[in-house]
Amino acid sequence: MKQFINAKETLVTEAIDGLIRTSGGRLARLDGYPHIKVVLRTDWDKSRVALVSGGGSGHEPSHAGFVGQGMLTAAVCGEVFASPSVDAVLAGILAVTGKAGCLLIVKNYTGDRLNFGLAAERARAFGLKVSMVIVDDDIALPHLPQARGVAGTLFVHKIAGAMAEAGADLDAVTGAAQKVIAGAVSIGMSLDTCTVPGSPKEDRISDGKAELGLGIHGEAGVQQVDFTGARAAMAMVVDKLLPHVSGADNVALLNNLGGATPLEMSVLAEELARSPLGPHLKWIIGPAALMTSLDMQGFSVSLLPVTPTEVTALAAPVAPSAWPGLQGLVAIPIKPLPDGLAPIRALASAHPGRRALIERCCAALIAAERDLNALDAKSGDGDTGSTLATAARALVKALDALPLADITQAYRAIGNELSQTMGGSSGVLLAIFFAAAGDASASGKSWIAALQAGLQRVMQVGGAEPGHRTMIDALAPALAALSGGIDAAARAARSGADATAKMTKAKAGRASYLSEDKLSGHNDPGAEGVARLFEHLVTA
Repeated sequence: MKQFINAKETLVTEAIDGLIRTSGGRLARLDGYPHIKVVLRTDWDKSRVALVSGGGSGHEPSHAGFVGQGMLTAAVCGEVFASPSVDAVLAGILAVTGKAGCLLIVKNYTGDRLNFGLAAERARAFGLKVSMVIVDDDIALPHLPQARGVAGTLFVHKIAGAMAEAGADLDAVTGAAQKVIAGAVSIGMSLDTCTVPGSPKEDRISDGKAELGLGIHGEAGVQQVDFTGARAAMAMVVDKLLPHVSGADNVALLNNLGGATPLEMSVLAEELARSPLGPHLKWIIGPAALMTSLDMQGFSVSLLPVTPTEVTALAAPVAPSAWPGLQGLVAIPIKPLPDGLAPIRALASAHPGRRALIERCCAALIAAERDLNALDAKSGDGDTGSTLATAARALVKALDALPLADITQAYRAIGNELSQTMGGSSGVLLAIFFAAAGDASASGKSWIAALQAGLQRVMQVGGAEPGHRTMIDALAPALAALSGGIDAAARAARSGADATAKMTKAKAGRASYLSEDKLSGHNDPGAEGVARLFEHLVTA
């Protein structure tokens, strides 16, 4: 798999330097590359309790991304998914620890426990006060004696960090961290494995499946489950968390494991809020990439019951930009549309013939969704079918409210519906098409002449003409032939759509940005959609 790296041997050190170089002077590193990779605050004066965490790299922004005022004092970084050495951890402790002492925050993995633990013993031999807490928030394997430390670690970083910043002593900071660890629980789900630099990608999660309860180092999950969408995925995760809920004052941390898009994460946030866990949540952190597993397309949810003191600590401002902050989980406020934008709807009226025609047209576009998306993917972004099908589904739902008995008002109402539901340039153009058709109908033109007038307005406003490789190449000849019957219109539309495959230079639309080799041999998806609509009407 192609990645923006130079070499796996220098990946971590180059990434650390990139982080520091763009930190605005907040961060520095210790000398000692490549064996000692320690990121630390530049504003640290050792007067307060130091917080040191770390572990293998590949979980960014954890841990170096959370070094800064209000969170970690230093992060000790290992190679990808590999614990840092004892010497590296010791170097980090010695660099930031003063009389107030140091708290080591360690995730519950054997390598981290051993290396941080031995480094703590050596630091104590130097006369330093050092305590260590082990985070074990993963509930995927309930019978495992040593539960893994995952994204719940961030609760510890933030609450302990706020207390240390405020001047609490080592015992108080350690006690607060231990309380958080006792209450935090986490579990994750992924649709794919991660890509470890320099290694072949493991392909163990088949299509239609997801992995529940996986680790942050690419470890296999507890089970593979059927994947049917975000709602079902979140329901499975919530089902594991619910037995651990106590009371209503809980914080959820919604973590992107690295490869989920912001759109996906927002959908998951909505599903979390709607889930049976939602009423127990007052606050949320994220959704954001916080404790990742390289590029894993997955998410995790961490849950923490909180006191007012802990809420204050979680909400305290911090310097690291990777921390998304604590937000209240609120109901969606809805405000009315501004004056002039709220649609004025004509009175609904029935017309069985027109209703049946619209339903057949919508059925044609819905049936063609996948094929048109595949065609658009060859020369665009693969969404033409979905755009048309979404509008068609919305139009079908709106039929009962349309003034179908009045053709003039019907044209205008359809245009208004498409302008609200279709989106993109296609929605605007079709709204113009039907609005202009309504105006023409009001002036006494026949229904075919009204549609032709709508087409002329679209060409005038949109700038596209026949031969420009757009839907007009099928729609214009179809409307010109429509007076000869639907069969003639369908043949004309098909001929026009097929002709676009030979047009290697688009003069309008998104395809105008593409090279000849991307266009040759493929019908324009908009024109193909028009042709399929008319052909469907013939068969219907």
